[in-house]
Amino acid sequence: MKRAGVLFLAVVPVVATAVYFVLPSGAADAPAAPAPAGAQSSRDDAKDRAEQDHEQQRDKDDEIIASLPPGLAAPDKEELAHRLVSSAEHSTTDWRSTYGMIEDRDDDCGYTAGIIGFCTGTHDLLTLVEHYTESHPGNGLARYLPALRKVDGTDSHEGLDPGFTDAWKAESELPEFRAAQEEERDRVYFEPAVRLAKLDGLGTLGQFAYYDAMVFHGTGTDENGFYALRERVLRKAKTPAAGGSEKAYLDAFLDVRRATMLTRYPDRDTSRVDTAQRRFLQAGNLELDPPLTWEMYGDSYTSS
Repeated sequence: MKRAGVLFLAVVPVVATAVYFVLPSGAADAPAAPAPAGAQSSRDDAKDRAEQDHEQQRDKDDEIIASLPPGLAAPDKEELAHRLVSSAEHSTTDWRSTYGMIEDRDDDCGYTAGIIGFCTGTHDLLTLVEHYTESHPGNGLARYLPALRKVDGTDSHEGLDPGFTDAWKAESELPEFRAAQEEERDRVYFEPAVRLAKLDGLGTLGQFAYYDAMVFHGTGTDENGFYALRERVLRKAKTPAAGGSEKAYLDAFLDVRRATMLTRYPDRDTSRVDTAQRRFLQAGNLELDPPLTWEMYGDSYTSS
């Protein structure tokens, strides 16, 4: 799949790219120190111009997205994507059985929980509970928000034990919290991944590769995060949108992805790349058409 033109954000810093795809318009604004009236006026003008440029670029990108096939956003392909990710995150393709899953995997991320592996140490679990509490005050997890904020960015259980794991399992029996997990998964990971992959000119397999990478590496701007990973890939290969070969770009993406995984976790099994996505790519299945067969941590899976 290709589109005319080049993704505007392909040449901007990784932080700006992440903000564009993860945060809503205006969400990146931060309070600034007081400035003289003239300087404040100039800064406001520059901010207004930047916001206008941002909105114009979004409008253009929205038009491009609307003109493309649904790809991974098609209901059957989206279901397949969640099954594939679940096989890597939970060793089952039945992702709907994992809302109440919670454990510490001894990977410096604290508790990993729920359908996408939200973590107490990587901010996404905290954000999930905050958003859920906004719409459902007094829920069974709300009382843990102070502790979740305190341990965010660490692997600590301080203030969470005992009780948090049982509270998570109990809340996960409720349809409202299950829906909240799905909404947060889609908002933070699935939708930004599919959008960016489409703008990069990638087909369904490439869209899934971005989605799985965002889930594993996170949407932050650290050196092992997704956006820094993509920036390293762009130094090695052109996206299809920029005139490159889709297969060559995805080969480079999976190479960099695998190396980044091993940099963070030298002993980590990389089968989610080696015997799943790489296998699909080598078969030339750029649209993730079934039937699919893949292996994850020595277990075999099929999807028809």
